[in-house]
Amino acid sequence: MDSLQTGSLTGAQKEELMDQLKQQIALANAQELLMKITEKCFKKCITKPGTSLDSSEQKCIAMCMDRYMDSWNIVSRVYGNRIQRERQRM
Repeated sequence: MDSLQTGSLTGAQKEELMDQLKQQIALANAQELLMKITEKCFKKCITKPGTSLDSSEQKCIAMCMDRYMDSWNIVSRVYGNRIQRERQRM
């Protein structure tokens, strides 16, 4: 438990720890995005699961993934801008 106390860490160690946390958060976000895309696009596009996808299912999944990624990027960008504005107000 002592190793989790940040009071004894140097500035460089704290920065490294923060970088590691940011990487872990980014990875978790990417995994969540992939899981949501898979779930939502599968539900929308695959009406009769089988051993392969027909051309209409492939097209539907590709379009669904594109739309979901576009939406995710817009929301992320707006959220990031909002956080920056909030930080500037402080």
